[in-house]
Amino acid sequence: MRLDKFIAQQLGVSRAIAGRLIRGSHVTVDGDIVRDSAFKLQPDHQVEYEGNSLTQQNGPRYFMLNKPEGYVCSTDDPDHPTVLYFLDVPVAYKLHAAGRLDIDTTGLVLMTDDGQWSHRITSPRNDCEKTYRVMLDSPVSDSTAEQFAHGVQLHNEKDLTKPAVLEVITPTEVRLTISEGRYHQVKRMFAAVGNHVVGLHRERIGAIALDPELEPGEYRPLTEEEIASVGLLSR
Repeated sequence: MRLDKFIAQQLGVSRAIAGRLIRGSHVTVDGDIVRDSAFKLQPDHQVEYEGNSLTQQNGPRYFMLNKPEGYVCSTDDPDHPTVLYFLDVPVAYKLHAAGRLDIDTTGLVLMTDDGQWSHRITSPRNDCEKTYRVMLDSPVSDSTAEQFAHGVQLHNEKDLTKPAVLEVITPTEVRLTISEGRYHQVKRMFAAVGNHVVGLHRERIGAIALDPELEPGEYRPLTEEEIASVGLLSR
């Protein structure tokens, strides 16, 4: 990679500004000042900007985050803080959520810069299961599990929802597993059967479960096994 492109990505500036910084002797490679914007970086080069080390990426990145309430999953939002606030990693702005959560929904969010990997999660063709813990305003009715297993009609939707699995924890707390990602789907499913969701927490995406060690706002890299599990979707 060219040095000016690397500096632009790391600092979030234009290539022109990166070039000026390089020519202005602000950048070193392996301890030596480099003023050539076209300098070809190698994977083992150690780059610093004004004495601060800049890390070269070696391949795509994958993280799980325990999202707290009040944050959105977009990478940029003029009105609300985003989940990127929690990710203390180089060029975090290049990461995106593989399956978003609403601002008031908590729990598992997968963050990556691998577009093909995240597409396997979000593509409707792959039927990737997502499990949610749902807190309800009213006790769940005895017929809800059967209704969800057969599919329900959502407001302004033509097709029934795909079969979903409901597990009752308490009268007002359930665990729901769906294989779609329609807009506000869980909330709309319960609205369709006359109930109201007051709390929603995602516990699992595919074979990847939220690490119980992660407090709200904490994250960790995915394991190789977790990353590979997404490649098995729809096979």
